[in-house]
Amino acid sequence: MTNEYRHIPVLLDECLSGLELSAGKTFVDATLGGAGHSLEAAKLIGATGHLIGIDQDQVALDAATARLFALPDEIRPEIDVLYGNFGMLDELLVEAEVPQIDAILFDIGVSSVQIDTPSRGFSFKENGPLDMRMNPSKHTITAAEIINTKNATDLARIIRSYSDEKWANRIAEFIVKTREKAPITESQQLVEIIKAAIPASARRSGGHPAKRTFQALRIEVNGELDMLRSGLEAAIRWLAPGGRIAVISYHSLEDRIVKDTFKEYAKGCTCPPDLPVCAVVPQGIVGWGRYATINCIFRQGLKHLQAVAAIDFVHFYPHADTSPGLVVITR
Repeated sequence: MTNEYRHIPVLLDECLSGLELSAGKTFVDATLGGAGHSLEAAKLIGATGHLIGIDQDQVALDAATARLFALPDEIRPEIDVLYGNFGMLDELLVEAEVPQIDAILFDIGVSSVQIDTPSRGFSFKENGPLDMRMNPSKHTITAAEIINTKNATDLARIIRSYSDEKWANRIAEFIVKTREKAPITESQQLVEIIKAAIPASARRSGGHPAKRTFQALRIEVNGELDMLRSGLEAAIRWLAPGGRIAVISYHSLEDRIVKDTFKEYAKGCTCPPDLPVCAVVPQGIVGWGRYATINCIFRQGLKHLQAVAAIDFVHFYPHADTSPGLVVITR
């Protein structure tokens, strides 16, 4: 592993095209990482634009700040780099003192740098403490605490709900039985328990047997799905008329939340006709706000994740002229 924070932006061209960035616009990168997407976005919005980058990983923020401020003066936009999670988007945009935003990008999930750092506990391929907190200063419960304190029923529910792991009950039972002898504190301990719980015939296909359980624990530790809902709803509130949202999702749980959220807001006003003010459509969203969700399948390359998804378009039209429209980009 290298100490350099690497960020190879996924679906870069598709994101930039979908967001329709141009000079003078305000762009939010809600998952800044190493600024892979933002570096190219900055060139499009230029010196008259405003770029706001958000991340809960201080190492990522430091790397991104250095790269963004290294841009030449003549093309570098106004830049705000903010420490936090997109679930706190309302607070962060108030801090940035912007009235509205023109475009926002969410690249959901754990970064390759976090996976490649054994001490973070995200990887099922390298040994490390079972931590899995994306933001240790905000999240106090670790994966180890969940593994060693939850009963078998709760463990099975977490694993099944957040990963669709069909062996969730058996994995939970093996975890509880193993921890009776000694606490489970390291990632490779958990990997071996999962391998023992899943029959050999089932381990021969579907990738690494531990990947689903590790995904479920990461989502539980960080409250990822609740954060995603909050972030999307806040983004819609802050979006200028004609603005766009792009979301890159990596599994069906995220994808379902993204699509359901956009579909709900695409319905427009459903209030009784005698209600003086709409209580459904966010005030300030007038005309056609267009939202995009980008879903992709990945394969593990030697040095990076390579997108292999084909993209097509599905259009949903608004209920009324004053409600936001919806564009879904999906494979």
